[in-house]
Amino acid sequence: FNIYMCVCFMCIILQNEVLLSRLFRHPNLLTSRLVFSSCCQLWVLSPLMSYGSADSLLRSYFPDGMSESLMAYLLYGVLRALEYLHHMGYVHRGVKASHVLLSAEGRVCLSGLQSVYSLMKDGKRMRAVFDMPQHSPSLLPWLSPELLRQDLHGYGVKSDIYSLGIVACELVSGRVPFQDMPPTLMLLQKLRGSHCCLLDVPPYPLGDMCALKVSRSGVDSGIGESVATGSLTRTATAERPQSPAPKNHSATLHSLVQLCLQQQPERRYTHRDP
Repeated sequence: FNIYMCVCFMCIILQNEVLLSRLFRHPNLLTSRLVFSSCCQLWVLSPLMSYGSADSLLRSYFPDGMSESLMAYLLYGVLRALEYLHHMGYVHRGVKASHVLLSAEGRVCLSGLQSVYSLMKDGKRMRAVFDMPQHSPSLLPWLSPELLRQDLHGYGVKSDIYSLGIVACELVSGRVPFQDMPPTLMLLQKLRGSHCCLLDVPPYPLGDMCALKVSRSGVDSGIGESVATGSLTRTATAERPQSPAPKNHSATLHSLVQLCLQQQPERRYTHRDP
């Protein structure tokens, strides 16, 4: 009975993700072109992203992090997708490098719609929501402090901007902030306002427990990730180096990361929020 309930629950999650992927229409969002069932299996056909995810690019070609120009190109596509989602009244809640896909033509697509949550209720747009995303343990390093806090203030679209800042650190350094910390310690560090920053200005000694460590995230297509693979920390086929050489990042990049990772949501970088 428990197995049956678990399978039904996963089917509902995947079904909701497919419905959302067919609802949205934006060049920077991964949408499904065809959905059909065969032999008790659900098949979802989406545009081919030949270069895979940004996470797979990091592990295969940029173990010490991407150039700022490539990172900026990817983040611009993600920002356009987030602007569209926020305008439509949704918060993504799953922005990370494994959900940033790149096609052969250079089109950047944001996937991972299984965590998307609507801000609309009874025909009105809510300024804050209180729902915790499913399979949140695999998303912990990217989740914002206010989402993890789960207090009466709730969280809104600025939660995605915090996740974008974590992705910026991930792309430029080749590792995910907080990735290898125990979940409880990670939660405490985020709630205390511990900042992630770029490696040419380390906030802690190299041996400190808060230093950025290797990421073991696996490659995913962004569709049905949580259902198909479970925790991404168990699907790795390669590891990133433990101690890359420090880089001299631009002041613009430092400013972007700082604006995205502000502890107070209203102080974070903003696009044209509706």
